[in-house]
Formats: sequence, C-alpha cells, structure tokens
Amino acid sequence: MELPREYNAAVDLIGRNLAAGRGGKAAYIDDAGTTTYAQLAERVDRAANALRGLGLKREQRIAIVMLDSADWVALFLGAIKAGIVPVALNTLLTPTDYEYQLRDSRARALFFSRALAKNFEGIQTRCPYLKYAIDDAELKDLLATAELKTAAAPTLRDEICFWLYSSGSTGAPKGTVHLHSHLIATAELYAKPVLGIRESDIVFSAAKLFFAYGLGNSLTFPLAVGATTVLMSERPTPDAVFKRLVDKKPTILYGVPTLYAALLASQAFPAKEKLALRICTSAGEALPPELGRRWKERTGTELLDGIGSTEMLHIFLSNRPGDVRPGTTGKAVPGYQLRLVDDQGNVVTKPGELGELQISGPTSAIMYWNQREKTKNTFQGPWTRSGDKYSLDQDGYYVYGGRTDDMLKVSGIWVSPAEVEAALVSHEAVLEAAVVGHEDEEKLVKPKAYIVLKHGQSPSDSLKSALQQHVKDKLAPYKYPRWIEFLGELPKTATGKIQRFKLR
Repeated sequence: MELPREYNAAVDLIGRNLAAGRGGKAAYIDDAGTTTYAQLAERVDRAANALRGLGLKREQRIAIVMLDSADWVALFLGAIKAGIVPVALNTLLTPTDYEYQLRDSRARALFFSRALAKNFEGIQTRCPYLKYAIDDAELKDLLATAELKTAAAPTLRDEICFWLYSSGSTGAPKGTVHLHSHLIATAELYAKPVLGIRESDIVFSAAKLFFAYGLGNSLTFPLAVGATTVLMSERPTPDAVFKRLVDKKPTILYGVPTLYAALLASQAFPAKEKLALRICTSAGEALPPELGRRWKERTGTELLDGIGSTEMLHIFLSNRPGDVRPGTTGKAVPGYQLRLVDDQGNVVTKPGELGELQISGPTSAIMYWNQREKTKNTFQGPWTRSGDKYSLDQDGYYVYGGRTDDMLKVSGIWVSPAEVEAALVSHEAVLEAAVVGHEDEEKLVKPKAYIVLKHGQSPSDSLKSALQQHVKDKLAPYKYPRWIEFLGELPKTATGKIQRFKLR
C-alpha cells in the first residue's frame, strides 16, 4: 500500500466516495435520520470551518465525548481535514476521569452530548487549557452557520492525526497517538481482504465510535468502500440491537463476546428469516468456541473471532470467512508480522508453547502521550507488545492464552483463564464467566471463577459442584476453579471487556 507523502485522511475517506458518484447514497443512518455522502462531505467542511472559526489552530486538540451520530463522524473528520487533532473519549466515564483526560490531552475544546452534561459542570475552571465546552445542540448551530467549503490542511501521512485513550481494562487509560496513514491502512489490510466488506453492505457495530474497534467498523471501513452505516446512540442492549438488526437489515454485525452471549440468552432473539446478516465479527476478548457454534446455529452466519488493540488501531490477527477454526484467533492479517516471545525474550516456535504476542505492522501508534517509560515498554522498535499470551497449534493457528497479567501458574504449570472460562460458559446454566488467580491457605495461586447465571438459574452449592465437575470433564483436572462466586454482573469497560484487575 503506497500513500503520497502529502496526505489527509479525511480528504481521502470523503473524496473517494464523491469521485465514485456516491453523493446521493446513504452514508449514515442514525437516530435522527439519513445522511448521504454529499451531505456528510458538506458537514465535514462545515465542521472544519467551525473549528477554525473558534480560533483553533493546526495540531491543537479537541475532545469528543458524544453519543454515536453522523455529527460525531463529521466533527472527527472535520478536525482532521483542518489539521486539528480529535481525541475520542469514552462516553461512560466519571467526571474525575474526564478531568484527567482533558488535562492530560490539553484539549482546547470539548464537544459533548447534552445527555452527558452532568459530567462537565464547571469543567473549564478545572482544566486550564480548555477554552470551549460545546454540547451537541450548540454544535448543530455551529455547523449550520459555518461556511460551506474549506481547503484541507496540507498534512502528511506521517503526521499526528488523532488520539484514542486505552480502555483501561488493565489500569489508568493512556493517550494513544495515531497518524494520518493508519486509518486507511486498517481498511486496506483487514476490512477489504479479510472481512470482505463491499459497497453494497449495510454495517452495524455495537462497539461505539470512541473505541478503536468501533472507529474502524463504523467510520473507516464503510467510508473506504462506500457502504452504509447504522449508528445508535443508546447502549447495545439485546432489545436495542435486535431492533436495528430487524429494522435496518445490516449485512455485517460487529460485536464482542459479551454481547453475543447476551443476544443468544435473550428470549427476544429474532427468527433467522428476519435477519440479513452475511458476516459477523467478534473482538475484545477470546470467543468461546461454544458461543461461536451457537451463533452460527441460530443465525446461519459465521462469527469471525479476531484480535486488535488501541495501539494497533484494529484487527491484526483473525479467522477468515470459510476458514473459522473454533477456539483460535486465526492467522495473521496480511501486512502484519506476528511473533511469540517467552519470558527470557526468546522467540517461541514450538506448537503449544505459550509466549507474549508481539506485532509488527503499519498501524502501530507512535507513543503514549507523556508516558515515556510505558511507551518504551510497549513500542520496541518495529514490534509492539500486545500483553496477550498465545500459542500456536499444529496447523499454525493462534490460540489465546489470556493476558500476560491474567495468566495463572498452577502447580508450576501455566493455566489460561480464557480456557477455563470457555469451559464454564459451555455449561447450560452459565451466561458469563471470568477467572482470576486467588491464593489458597498455603499462599499458592489457584483459579477462582466469577459466574453470571442465565435468567431463571439460581446460585447453589450443588451448582458450584456441578460447574467444577463440568470443567474437570472438559479440561485437565488441575485447571478447575477451586472457588466459585456468583455475581449479578461482571465489571466491564464501556467496550465490553471484563476488567479482571477489579476482580483480582
């Protein structure tokens, strides 16, 4: 993939669709209605002019804390077109979290949804760099009065384009800095050749735009090929997702294992003939094989398990349509090199041997903002450390072994929490499971399971015993959870990742 040195990601993603004659085609269908590609192009230009009209300069940052909508996309791309750096923030944080990220990023302007306004009361007095705090209704007024056309900033492909904050599944979030070339690279390397996205697709992502996964799903990928995207401002409950699947007839659904488990457990699951799905993807956590099997049985559609990260921007390791190996994350996405490294820094090549997954590819972030030591620890020359443990099977497929800080050594043997969780979830009573290490009376670490039961199931000692036996029947006996605790829900990030550090 060759990009010119002078390159602006927003100009490319919008311009290619106008050049292809898609101006009248629906680009986005959100809660407010339909936005065509021509209307989106106009809104992007108006957003760029509105930001310049506020006195914002090239390379300054703006923060976006808005619920998913076509205006979110227009603002994000408008900033990029103007050479201003958008910082996408999680919409489910606390006021303290927002203050930290606004001060850390030194954003000059904050754009937020009015529904989230309580989080930003008096925020400007606590954030010395923040000059403007503008809600989504005020943004609409700014867009309506801004000039219609604008010239793009003469940005470079290797210039800072946007930031994402890590989801915080392993601690405090870090400002992850990406370049102009990174967006289109994810589409060219994964979305087109692996996912097979095409112009005729209607896509729907339960993962939101502020998340690296959702940004590719709902912005980069559809704009790269001229597809239509369904956006939803509300949280992805089963009922909300089913409504979009039935009413809007998306052909591609992007989700996380937690969502697919909730959908399959719902009594409202629509009949197969009411759906138009042709492909579904799962990321964020390893997909239990049983979940993938039940999804295909229910919908007739393959569920492609893959892994990406905020640092790499999107999926770099994935199963393929027609080549789904249950219990694995597939093989490397073309354009990315992968290696497994043991605790001594040696490259692991033997099947079944665990090592940390490291990635080399053209979409790696350049740094964590103002976090030199963490940057050096994660970004090591051409290789980016994932923090995930993997092994290779006999056929070269990657098998997930958990996070490097989640892995358990039981009786001197590595135990993968993901493997135990998959065994637990295969029991008919279990909706979700998370496994962490817990010390016994001898201070030896053993697996402990936190279980969310399906509707209609009740916790009991007999069920605990049955679940322990179920794991023993499926895995080596030493892997069974010594303790089981039932919870109403598991702690998660806004993107659906289980926060095991909280359980630990």
